[in-house]
Amino acid sequence: MRRFVNGVSYVFYILWAIIVGTGKVIGHLFRVRRPYAEPMIVEVPLRCRTDLEVTLFSSSITITPGTLVTAIAAGTANTPPVLFVHALFEDSEEAALEGLYDMESRLLAMTRGRAPQSAASAVADVEAAFVDPDEERRTP
Repeated sequence: MRRFVNGVSYVFYILWAIIVGTGKVIGHLFRVRRPYAEPMIVEVPLRCRTDLEVTLFSSSITITPGTLVTAIAAGTANTPPVLFVHALFEDSEEAALEGLYDMESRLLAMTRGRAPQSAASAVADVEAAFVDPDEERRTP
């Protein structure tokens, strides 16, 4: 039941993100004497582990106006998978990562039935908390 509630909540969250992103894009169209955008590409190490989680997260980012997944790097035994996200209207890399990690936490709450134990606030937090899923299965 909890996964269902988290799933419905996530759908409404994504719909709201689409509406807000659309508003941002339209608002920037009508700016006078100001730069249209300050684009950047952000490296996002993931807490997502399964192909389904990575695919859903990538799709959620890409469907939101103003963001686009440009590349995905597969994880190894020692490193998490990484997304490279083009963000069009963020003020800083930290602001972009904060929004992306919030989205990822909500997605993981939906797919796993609970949010990750620790909230990611920086790339170093995700990389430090990385645990190889195969290693978890081997330990008794």
